[in-house]
Amino acid sequence: MENHHLKDLVERHPVLESCREDLESAFETLCATIKSGNKILLCGNGGSAADCEHWSGEMLKGFEGDRPVTQETRRALGDDLADKLQGGLPMIPLTGFLSLSTAYANDCHSDYIFAQLTLALGKKGDTLIALSTSGNSNNVLLAVETARKLGLKTVALTGGEGGRLKSLCDTCICVPAAKTYLVQELHLPVYHTLSLMLEEEFFPV
Repeated sequence: MENHHLKDLVERHPVLESCREDLESAFETLCATIKSGNKILLCGNGGSAADCEHWSGEMLKGFEGDRPVTQETRRALGDDLADKLQGGLPMIPLTGFLSLSTAYANDCHSDYIFAQLTLALGKKGDTLIALSTSGNSNNVLLAVETARKLGLKTVALTGGEGGRLKSLCDTCICVPAAKTYLVQELHLPVYHTLSLMLEEEFFPV
C-alpha cells in the first residue's frame, strides 16, 4: 500500500512523480539501516551542505510527531531527563567537522575530506547519503567510492541526468530540474517526506 506521505508529496509536487520508486527504495534502505542498529551519514557542498544539516536536524529530534523516549531509556535516565528529551534517529552530517575539515584541507587534500570522515565514522551496514545538484561533485564522489568499498549502502539526491552519482549509488533520487536552485527547491520536499515516513515508522502514534 502506498505511503500517505509519499502520496501527499506527489499531489503537492506532481513533477516528483518520476521519483516515486526511488523514494520508496531510499526509505527502505534507511529503515533497514536504522533497524539494524546502524547510522546514516550525509555529505554535500554549499546549499546541499545546508540541506545535510537541515535534514539531520529533522531526524535527531522530533519533526512533526511526538517522540517520547522508550521505557528502557526512561528507566536509565530517570523522569526528569526523560521528560525533556526526545527519541532521535542516527543521522550525522559530515559537513560540520570544522577542525578536521580545515586541517585536512591544509595538510592533505580538500577533495578527500568527506572520504576521510566516511572512513573514520562509517562501517559496513551504515548508509551514506550524497547530495549533489549536478551529481558530479568530486569530493562527494570520493566519499561514495569510499563508502562502497567499506560496505556502506549509498543513496544520492541529484538533479538533471544524475551525473556520475547516478551509476555509483545503490539508489539515486534524481529530481527533474537542471538549474542548481531549482534542484535544491525540490530536494527540500523530498527529504522532508522521507523524514515524515521515517518518523512514522519508528515513532508511531
